[in-house]
Amino acid sequence: MAQSDTAAMVKNAVGVAGGAALIAPVAPPLLHGLAGIAVVGLGIFAAGSLVFKAAEAFKGMDNPLKPKEEPKKSM
Repeated sequence: MAQSDTAAMVKNAVGVAGGAALIAPVAPPLLHGLAGIAVVGLGIFAAGSLVFKAAEAFKGMDNPLKPKEEPKKSM
């Protein structure tokens, strides 16, 4: 029994090592791509937040081109 367990462990180890060897050349560009996607996503989120806050700020402002009404004086 001990030998079959050892054989199964060696078989699993060879399978993992073989898979890692096949993926190794592809992994660095894949990780760089995922990191780039994350950075671009954060940039888009930041820009969207900035635009939203600017729009909210402009909503509260008075129109500078519209003439202001003078307050009516009571006699």
